Amino acid sequence: MTLKVTSKRPGARVGQETLASAVYEQLRQDILTVALPAESKLNIRALCDRFAVGLSPVREALSRLSMENLVLQVDHRGFTVAPLSLADLQDLTKARGWIDGMGLRQSIEIGDAAWEEGLLVSYHRLSRTPRFASEDNRTRSAAWETAHKQFHQQLVAGCGSRWLTTISGQLFEAAERYRHLGRLAGKSRMKEDEHRGIMDAALAHKADLAVQLLALHFNKTAELVMAVMGQSAHASTGRREPAAGRRSRAQG
Repeated sequence: MTLKVTSKRPGARVGQETLASAVYEQLRQDILTVALPAESKLNIRALCDRFAVGLSPVREALSRLSMENLVLQVDHRGFTVAPLSLADLQDLTKARGWIDGMGLRQSIEIGDAAWEEGLLVSYHRLSRTPRFASEDNRTRSAAWETAHKQFHQQLVAGCGSRWLTTISGQLFEAAERYRHLGRLAGKSRMKEDEHRGIMDAALAHKADLAVQLLALHFNKTAELVMAVMGQSAHASTGRREPAAGRRSRAQG
């Protein structure tokens, strides 16, 4: 794989830091979109070969991903992609409801005309962007993902707190890994325009309704992904059970 590395200065020599950033960005994207599945082992030598770089850029990239809790480093065992779990998804969904709900409520209270215009524009862009890049509802659309992120960022952008918007963004990206599990399973529930309802309530300054709809939006996505994860766990268990099942029936 050839990394796309750009420099701010024409003809400037690409340094280790720039290479590390390029490796970091690609691995981060692969993890968030579940192209690298949860708990996958990340072999440093294999990554060096994949990106055609030395050890230092790969180690630096993995270290940065570890700081974001996207990669785990286990002593003497190397690096692995951080796991996904039902308990983590439930906790994440609650946290998003609390943080984004607070940010949205404050944005409605103190947001100015520029915030409202930004929200309308971000929704318009999202609504006009196809969600998938193919008809199978599995191939991701980078354009839709960007528009989707911008819409959710704009919901809390008027709250006046840099810390809150930063945390909101971190929670959004953590939730992306779970959303992509649903996408890869061919599951989509966006037949109703939930984003429109949230926007309409926000622009009408109906804070309670807007926050309620936002929490419902998060919960519906979580419920769909939980169902996918439950089916996957059941299938994995089922493949290991036939012999035990036969023994149980014989004993009965």
